[in-house]
Amino acid sequence: MNKVLTAALLSVLLAGCSTFESLNPFASSGPKMAELQPIQATAQARVVWQESVGKGDPYTFVPAVVGSSVYVAARDGTIARLDDGRPVWRIKAEQPLSGGVGADERALAVGTAKGDLLVFATADGTLLWQAKASSEILAPPAVSGGLVVVRSGDHHVAAYDVRDGTRKWIYQRPTPALSVRVTAAPLVVDKYVFVGFPGGKLIAVNADNGAPLWEGTVALPKGATELDRIADISSVPVIDGRMICAVAFQGRVSCFDLGSGTLAWGREISSAAGLSIDSRHVYVSDDQGAVHALDRTTGASAWKQDKLFLRRLTAPLASGDLVAVGDAQGVVHLLSRSDGSFAARVSTDGSPVLAPPQRLGSNFLVQTRNGGVFAIEAQ
Repeated sequence: MNKVLTAALLSVLLAGCSTFESLNPFASSGPKMAELQPIQATAQARVVWQESVGKGDPYTFVPAVVGSSVYVAARDGTIARLDDGRPVWRIKAEQPLSGGVGADERALAVGTAKGDLLVFATADGTLLWQAKASSEILAPPAVSGGLVVVRSGDHHVAAYDVRDGTRKWIYQRPTPALSVRVTAAPLVVDKYVFVGFPGGKLIAVNADNGAPLWEGTVALPKGATELDRIADISSVPVIDGRMICAVAFQGRVSCFDLGSGTLAWGREISSAAGLSIDSRHVYVSDDQGAVHALDRTTGASAWKQDKLFLRRLTAPLASGDLVAVGDAQGVVHLLSRSDGSFAARVSTDGSPVLAPPQRLGSNFLVQTRNGGVFAIEAQ
């Protein structure tokens, strides 16, 4: 039964619809992935440096950026530190890994499909400690404020002391019988830990003790069947100033006051990929391959780029005058922040970019399924 449900949910994520085969871009019938058309470039983009860490399939590996250091991991247990694109150290964990990296200046953390949490020193890759989570770890742990916060596959959230691995608290809540596999890390900001849950709920808990502080409804489940009623938050919430926003698959984008959880606005858009925010807009990649820019104050549409139909986009990332988004063929598209038009395009290694682009100084950083790590400069 679990295998059947997993296959169904993977199809949900591929298709963005309950009619899996008809909307799967790799299926023999039904709508097809949009072919890329030539663009009139208005920006210059190039790969500044690239490195290979190892394949991630079938998991999504998210790199961690701390200053000018990049920490990356792969399925086979490889973990590496890159400074300005140059390898500083590379180690091999004693077991295969299943999620990306979380890191701060002193420690980095990764997880395994067996629920093992491994924490290493960023200085030289020495194993500091390991602990056992309640189930598989698919999401990158969050390392911040003296804590390592881990979300496990059964939707439990646990916090460990970064120094010795002592568990400080665990938070759990009832979840529906059917939910998507979440690869999004918890978000730790000051005294808060923010986590999106099945059923469209965004939860803020106290970072000191795990006590719930507020609960926001991003989306409400709809439909007659369990599959139709999936409304899960499968991406990382985003914060700017006093505003926090999240998006649900088969749901909507909603923004809340950071301290109180009061809803500011909501907009009907379904996304399993995720969103980003800046001083003007909330950007979201929907399940059909369109990128939306929404006014961050009202949720009104500023622009929409819909020429990437079914290209399985990552969450967008805005930096400078551009918005970067990766796709299923390893292409990074750079859109104009002002109107969403194509500004530039960069190809990587041809394998899917699954993890959201990361900001690396003024550059964009992406990691592909085949393990390519690319720093992209755009002006």
